[in-house]
Amino acid sequence: MHRLFAALPVPDTLAERLLPLSTDLHGARWRRREHYHVTLCFYGKVDGEIAHELADALGKIAAPPIELEVSGVGWFGRREPRALYARIAENEALSKLGKECRKLARTFSLKLDQDPFIPHITLAYCKQSPLEDVRTWSEDFQILKSEPILVDQFHLYESFTGQGRQSQYVPQADFDLRLPAY
Repeated sequence: MHRLFAALPVPDTLAERLLPLSTDLHGARWRRREHYHVTLCFYGKVDGEIAHELADALGKIAAPPIELEVSGVGWFGRREPRALYARIAENEALSKLGKECRKLARTFSLKLDQDPFIPHITLAYCKQSPLEDVRTWSEDFQILKSEPILVDQFHLYESFTGQGRQSQYVPQADFDLRLPAY
């Protein structure tokens, strides 16, 4: 079984803007730069044959390059924060690509998470982080904005459980985003 997800990579210029957000916040386990990505669809555990078929189907998605722009921060887990993130400004191309990736999950009868699609880059996972401290962190970095950065590919990643509770994300297939030829 393979634990798979489709995601956009985060360009280095954008990742550099995010590193200063890793502050001394109780209970926060900050993600390393190589973990930064924008998830399009989490597929979960997939057997080998379906994984190959899924990769083939992802390769057939026709989508233009996507502009990634950070627009503030937030957290998941309303009263008990479980993750901190940098919010990605939604745009039509990003929404459409996410929908196409999720549609493939249904095609292959893969169970999807019921959470709404919120484009983001996970910065930290939280364990017993005080809500008030998370609010302060969010207020401190809410003004964070980046220039739009064009991303011209996405990946099918496999997640491996790593040492020290940090997973490792390894691209298993790469897919170009390009404007349609006329």
